[in-house]
Parts: sequence; C-alpha cells; structure tokens
Amino acid sequence: MEEIIKVEKIADYNNLKGVETQHPLISVFDNYKTKALPNHSRMHFGFYAVFLKAGKCGELKYGRNNYDYDDGTMVFVAPGQVIEIKNEDDYQPTGLALLFHPDLIKGTSLAKLMSRYSFFSYEFHEALHLSLKEQQIIKDLFHKLEYELSQSIDKHSKGIIVNNIELLLNYCVRFYDRQFITRENINTDILSKFENLLNNYFQSETPQVIGLPSVGYFADHLHLSPNYFGDLIKKETGKTAQEHIQLKLINLAKERIFDTDKSVSQIAFELGFKYPQHFNRMFKKNTGFTPIEYRSLN
Repeated sequence: MEEIIKVEKIADYNNLKGVETQHPLISVFDNYKTKALPNHSRMHFGFYAVFLKAGKCGELKYGRNNYDYDDGTMVFVAPGQVIEIKNEDDYQPTGLALLFHPDLIKGTSLAKLMSRYSFFSYEFHEALHLSLKEQQIIKDLFHKLEYELSQSIDKHSKGIIVNNIELLLNYCVRFYDRQFITRENINTDILSKFENLLNNYFQSETPQVIGLPSVGYFADHLHLSPNYFGDLIKKETGKTAQEHIQLKLINLAKERIFDTDKSVSQIAFELGFKYPQHFNRMFKKNTGFTPIEYRSLN
C-alpha cells in the first residue's frame, strides 16, 4: 500500500514546499515561489488549508473522482483529510495558499462557526470556481493576511488574523451560493435523480437489507459528497435532504398503514426500521397519532 505522508504541523508542510515558517499556526504564501509537493503521493493534513489556483495546476484525486483545476479555482482541505497528488514531471506550482491550525482559532468566535463552512468536506471535484472580480476579493484577503504575518506580533495580531480568515470564508459561502444558482440545470438534474433514487429505494427490498436510507447513501449514488449534496438540495428546495427522506417515509407509512393484512411491525420492517417502537415514535411525532390510531381513524 502506498505510504501516506503525514503533515500534522504547519512547519511540516512549509518544509516540503521550501517555505519559511513565520508563525507555527498559520502560513500564507504564493505557490509560484515554492517547490512542488512529492509527486504521486498521498498526504494526511492536520490543519485547514485553502488554495486559490492560478492556471492549470495538475490533478488531485479524492475517492473515485478527479478534477483538473483551472484558473480561479478554490479548494479546501480540513484536518484529517487525505489527498492524492498527481502532477506532470515539469509541473510548476502556482496560486496562493493559506494554512491554519485548529489551535490558532481556539477560543475565538470562528472556532464555533467552522461547522458552518461545509465546503471543507466537499470532494475536490466540487471545488469553487471564481469570476475575476471574486478572485480579486480573495487575493486581497490573502495579501492582508500575508502583510499581517510580516509584522511584529502584538496584542492585536491574533484578532486581526482570525477576523480576516473568517471574512475570507464568509465570502466563500457567498460565492458557493452563487455557484449553486449558476448551475441550475445541473442541480435540477441531480434533484430529479434524487427523487428517482428515493422512489426506487422504497420500491425495492433495499430497506429490509440495509435499513433506513441515509443522506450519504444518495450522495454516494450521485457521486457527490454528503455535505455538497445536502447544501445543493437545501438551496434548490428549501428543505434538507434528510427532510425529503423523512417526508417520503411518512407518506409511504400513511399509505401502507391501510393494508390491514399486515401488522404495524411488518410495515415498519418493510420501510427499513429495525425496531417497531422507533417507527411508532416517528409516526406519532409527524402525524399526532400512533399507527394503530391512524388506521382506526381512517
């Protein structure tokens, strides 16, 4: 098995790139002035990384998917993620890079908000593509961070650095929202496929085999990461993917309750519930009646 290079500290990555470590918890640099990473390698990150690519920058592989990065593409890596790097032999790194360790933001408001930035869990083929104006905004923020790191550290340094990182990530949220809108045709196709998959799931014996469907199940069949899939469905419909699954489940349960030849336990099992009492609780929570009461009322 191919060895995974562990880069747990900012200095570890800087050493691979030939970059001076100005601060142990954050690094900002222009890739054009650095060395290429070890080719055909796999790397495990122990920190957050944000990259703004310039020009065609080789290929990253994540799972089954490849993505050839074009000019103005942003990618995000979170602690614990592994990426595979494939480049041409004469590859020259380009673009800007921001690395920051979770310890940098401990005790700050940003630490509480990190779960909001779901794009850190998007797969690499779901990268953010920027317009020229958007690129300039991101570059300006990179340069502000670079400037701050070049200054002597004082009592204001951490606050200014963390606030600029938060501002950069908030802009990325806005730009991803724009990307969901501009890809409306693609999104509509995904929504249609999701509905078909959901129908097929319950029309087959899959629930009896693997149980209740998860968001991850449908995301995997659509070759999307669960977070990207969930964000896309929410933007398109106003409901989360989990809410769509729950609504489908309730509607099917209401229909099947009328089949008096089957017990409530049988219906629960057919829908994927391991225990009938879980089905009963879910049904009452959503209808106000137990399955038996609902069958009697109708």
